[in-house]
Amino acid sequence: MTNNRKGILYAVITAVFWGFLAIALKIAVQEIPSPTIVWFRFVIAFSLLLAWQWFRNPSSLKVLVRPPRLLVIAAIALSWNYLGFMLGIEYTSPSNAQLVIQAGPILLALAGVVFFKEKLRPVQWAGFLAAGVGFLFFYSQQISLMIGQESRYNLGILFTLSGALTWSLYAILQKKLVISYSTGTLNLFLFGLPVLLYLPFVDFGSLMNLSWAMWGVIFFVGINTLFAYGSLAQALKYTEASKVSIIIILNPMITFIFMGILTEMKVSWIEGEKFTLLSLIGALIVLAGAALVVGKKQKKHHARNPRANG
Repeated sequence: MTNNRKGILYAVITAVFWGFLAIALKIAVQEIPSPTIVWFRFVIAFSLLLAWQWFRNPSSLKVLVRPPRLLVIAAIALSWNYLGFMLGIEYTSPSNAQLVIQAGPILLALAGVVFFKEKLRPVQWAGFLAAGVGFLFFYSQQISLMIGQESRYNLGILFTLSGALTWSLYAILQKKLVISYSTGTLNLFLFGLPVLLYLPFVDFGSLMNLSWAMWGVIFFVGINTLFAYGSLAQALKYTEASKVSIIIILNPMITFIFMGILTEMKVSWIEGEKFTLLSLIGALIVLAGAALVVGKKQKKHHARNPRANG
């Protein structure tokens, strides 16, 4: 298998992990409060990474004692990204949150123009316009379906957008930090600080009487971060970042398709989606626009984080 095919395969694996993540989070939030889920995700990711770094690179643990100031800010931003996305899923739906969180890579591209003096091609500016128009179209269709739940839906959209905004801040800082630190070292602190930040808000009682199936769900969302980011790192190693970015940003289609199947099956363990044909057209326009924005050929250190949903 060529390196290019390996890279594409790893990117697809990442997209699949993230595509199913939002659905698993929606299932979990029916029994577990959002802050507890987010804390549990960080605990599992940090614990596994700590064991790995302890074995492979013990000196990297020093970052836990004396982290650079920018890394502390990045960890705070990432911690809210996780909770913002989680609350967006809780208040809306997996598909809605997955689509709106794509604002993260778009905001990162804009930040590249402002902070890193990157140049955008005309096709990318067209992508910004398409994504904006598509979102307004999608939103207008969705809000019309939320009879009596408009305020809740709007709150979920705002939470998700806040998560996208803080992810772009995290990604900007990550670009600066990765010049001096390895990704494993950075992630060790990025996963570790939120464990402490969310500890006061954890409802341990909600974890006491969970079924084995629900434990399986929350362990899945816990290990999802490490497996997805591990596959992403391999994808960027073997193929161009522009190809990886486009594959990753299309992962909401997995969520849309699978949620559509579950809605048609009328399963009892997750609330079905509410879509119209025009909603789906709007979603496709958003994703197409986002793909145009991130699809430029970039240097690898400018594209380590083509995803916003933790």
